[in-house]
Amino acid sequence: MKIVADENIPFAREAFASLGEVSTLPGRDLRAGDLRDCELLLVRSITRVDDKLLSGSDIKFVASATIGTDHVDLDYLQQHGIGFANAPGCNAESAAEYVISVLFHLARQQGFDPFSLTAGIVGNGNVGSRVRKKLETLGIRHLVNDPPRQDAALDSVNYVSLQTLLHECDFITLHVPLTRDGDYPTWHLLNADNLAELADDCILFNAARGPVIDNTALSQLLTQRDDLCVFLDTWEGEPGVDPVLLKQVDFASPHIAGYSVEGKLRGTQMILEAASQYFHSTPQWNMLEHLPPRETLTLNSQGDIALWFELFNQHYPVEQDHQRMLQLAGLSSEAARRDFDLQRKTYPARFEFTHFEIADIANTDIAARLSGLLFSLK
Repeated sequence: MKIVADENIPFAREAFASLGEVSTLPGRDLRAGDLRDCELLLVRSITRVDDKLLSGSDIKFVASATIGTDHVDLDYLQQHGIGFANAPGCNAESAAEYVISVLFHLARQQGFDPFSLTAGIVGNGNVGSRVRKKLETLGIRHLVNDPPRQDAALDSVNYVSLQTLLHECDFITLHVPLTRDGDYPTWHLLNADNLAELADDCILFNAARGPVIDNTALSQLLTQRDDLCVFLDTWEGEPGVDPVLLKQVDFASPHIAGYSVEGKLRGTQMILEAASQYFHSTPQWNMLEHLPPRETLTLNSQGDIALWFELFNQHYPVEQDHQRMLQLAGLSSEAARRDFDLQRKTYPARFEFTHFEIADIANTDIAARLSGLLFSLK
């Protein structure tokens, strides 16, 4: 069987070798002509999978190593009997950890106390629920908004309205899929009107999909309000990024919140298992064989807040991502688009909390919180 895979899906050749011959190509440049005689297509979120790409091909199964599916025309696949799988939750832990790390980085940089915040989580799915658990572990008060889950009574969370979050929370983080239709559209969920309702000194994060926030409206708002603190990992028009907005935000990264080593490997594992099941094969590749031994971190800080600042910075210094991203502002539009993708392709290895052991923690409360965050204690 001929298989075409996005070149940035880790270990695609090795993992899928038991199913057929794997060719890897740049995902953003995939064209219909690349899929001649291909039966299995492996993509990420940068490839639009629709009739334009698949018409006339022999594709039997499409797998996306991503949480979202907004880049895939699922109706077209169903109408043409093409199987599909994605990897929901594969990088949810990574994205949740990144949000927490950036929050503490900004707190240290700008001098606010993260433990005094009231956080607002929009979306209580794979990522949002993990952010919520981490905030609970750290003892940070939070409110949650998720109309689909609230209306379906899927859990016992006490949900609040979006307007309540906008008015009462001084830290808001978005974790919703991108949808334009249905009862709960999220495209421009934060439009000019909603953005204008943000509380004074609010901290706003978006690590969901770029168009969940109207980027033009956000840029205009930031010219009027210097009290806001904004972190964008996702951008409207990716890989194009508004250079004006890039300079306005307090922290920027190139859609890499979910880019942990484990998250990437987990995505490969999940789509391999789905494709193997579809083609009645047994997977021969296992991600655990490609993870290095755990590393040990030793914390020197004594004060509570200082300890957490040191921990998250030792785990992964997020500031380097921001500095690399700022370099796009000085490039031409086309060069900036290329560099955005290059930064994602060459992103440094970032391991999840479970990869690290923390040594010599005598304080039982801190030890319990570290364990709750999924660090190991040594």
